[in-house]
Amino acid sequence: MKRQVPPPGDASVVLEGRVSIEAALAGGVRTVHEILAVAPGDRRLSFLRRTAANHQVPIRPVTPGDLRQLVSGTTHGGVVALAGERSYLTLTQLLAQVGRVPLLVMLDGIEDPYNLGQAIRAVYAAGADGLIVRTRSWERAAGIVARASAGASELLPTAEVTSPEEAAEQCRAAGLTVASGTTRSDATFVHEANLAVPLLLLVGGERRGVTRSFTDSADLLLRIPYGRRGAHALGAATSAALLAFEVLRQRRAAGIEARNEA
Repeated sequence: MKRQVPPPGDASVVLEGRVSIEAALAGGVRTVHEILAVAPGDRRLSFLRRTAANHQVPIRPVTPGDLRQLVSGTTHGGVVALAGERSYLTLTQLLAQVGRVPLLVMLDGIEDPYNLGQAIRAVYAAGADGLIVRTRSWERAAGIVARASAGASELLPTAEVTSPEEAAEQCRAAGLTVASGTTRSDATFVHEANLAVPLLLLVGGERRGVTRSFTDSADLLLRIPYGRRGAHALGAATSAALLAFEVLRQRRAAGIEARNEA
């Protein structure tokens, strides 16, 4: 008879791989109920064992067959965690905890969880102070997003809003410039714009992009210069990376130290 691995009743998410699990424990935005490992004593899991012990999360040995019942991929390295749904900040809460020259990034309309994870990984590495997403349930794909983001989705402070317009209204009221990535010819090249200011940056998905009504109302339209005429638009993750790292470059040049670098 095939042995089953029943998750705890309120464990709705399976996080795959050491990096995702360590990030979830460090981020504290979801409850990690239990860690399952094929080889709990593996030296590569030494930091995870210490972190789990500090958070009083048990590690249970399982067989490879047990793990296969739970995972969606093959890059888990023999360890997964059973976790609950993550909690989100309100945008008011996020704005209250950022520095004087924040960079907030809203990723909107990205349908593929791998692309979303890669975009989050990029903006996290670029020092963004927070992420904004539209209210929807990503929990069914939380394991994929966490793995694709190398755990950044569990670490980056994240707020939910109902629409980009809501985010723009609140951020503008808080003194942020509202910028939108676009391919429009009347947009400013990203390296020619002043991005060393409090900023909300909206990056749209590959299929729908950013709505025309939003771009028409944005304070600043940004485009990435291409080196070849007729090249197709870059994907959301690549665009987010280029835009966010240009913000970081300009802020360093202006002597603005990100709170995350302090």
